[in-house]
Amino acid sequence: MTGTDRGDMHVLPPGLDVTESDAAVPDTASRSGLARALGVIGTLAERAPEAMGVSAIARELGLSKTVAHRILKELASLEFLAFDEVTKRYRLGTGALQVGMAALRGLDVPRVARPHLQRLVQETGETATLSARQGAARVYIDQVLSPHEIRMSVALGTAHALHAGSSSKAILAALSDTEVEEYLESHALAAVTDHTITSAERLRAELASIRERGYAGSRGERQHGAGSVAAAVLLADGGVFGAVSLCGPVDRFGADVQAEYGARVVAAAHKISLELGWQPDGVVDAL
Repeated sequence: MTGTDRGDMHVLPPGLDVTESDAAVPDTASRSGLARALGVIGTLAERAPEAMGVSAIARELGLSKTVAHRILKELASLEFLAFDEVTKRYRLGTGALQVGMAALRGLDVPRVARPHLQRLVQETGETATLSARQGAARVYIDQVLSPHEIRMSVALGTAHALHAGSSSKAILAALSDTEVEEYLESHALAAVTDHTITSAERLRAELASIRERGYAGSRGERQHGAGSVAAAVLLADGGVFGAVSLCGPVDRFGADVQAEYGARVVAAAHKISLELGWQPDGVVDAL
């Protein structure tokens, strides 16, 4: 817990110049070097926050290991990817984050959501956040801090798995059953804290409860000592943009408080979704 927010922004790297003999990979000979590079970035984005090695990426994209390695090295040199010297695996880097944040700004979702985050803080005194889904992960992209001296603050721009914490579970619960099963089949439910749900059966039951009441709750599932509630934000096409949450010290998020704050984040997420063009099947009562 901290009284300050954290987050890093980076400038956009220069253009990519990835070249390799098409003869080495005849099945992808029609694809340009740029298309291959974007394919690598897209694959890592879908698997985030997991990291991948050269062989796995080459196999996923139908590239030779030589071509995949060349592209990965180039992208890492431009900070689009980060390389772990210990595990020898790659993940998205600061350059990719900058592009993703720029795309989100183009949607104006943070601008639309900001007044609703401010209202949540005024009503509850707790920190309000906005998360965006990125493939199989989600990222905090904005927050309005609590006025309390002891408060929660999130790190903007960092990726988090979709099974740990209220914002993550709210997003996962808003996805289709098919997407949920695909996530469970392809991602390990790693324990982030002692309270993280690591059983697929238990997580399915939790998602069913979230869908029934409309919001997700967490007490120390992603961060020790933190309590939170969250609801999903939807786009005009019905897709899941991300989630709105309230978070604070766990001792201020008892069952009764979670129910009250849960109703508030549901109302806020509903209003944001409407402003983004989403058309509801039903009506959520405004608070």
